[in-house]
Amino acid sequence: MASVRELKKDIDYLVFEVVSDCLVYANLHIDDNTQKVSEIIEDAVELRNDLIAKVNQPEGKGDTKAVKLHFKNIRKELFTGVDKLFDSLSSLSKK
Repeated sequence: MASVRELKKDIDYLVFEVVSDCLVYANLHIDDNTQKVSEIIEDAVELRNDLIAKVNQPEGKGDTKAVKLHFKNIRKELFTGVDKLFDSLSSLSKK
């Protein structure tokens, strides 16, 4: 398993990619769906803050299996959350 530091870097990187793509979309499509793009960015920041908080407060500190499962679930939640955010942005560009 990767270190906590690497997990935090992965969270920051993936959320930054979502925000970056949202800003590129907003610059290319001025006046189109700016409110929805802002909502996607807010959701991305909220996802990042929730995941960092979960990383900083692992469940079952004494049990190594519980801690590994906790971090595995965080990584899974990261990928599903980022995928949903990218899908939301993709649906805006299809219109």
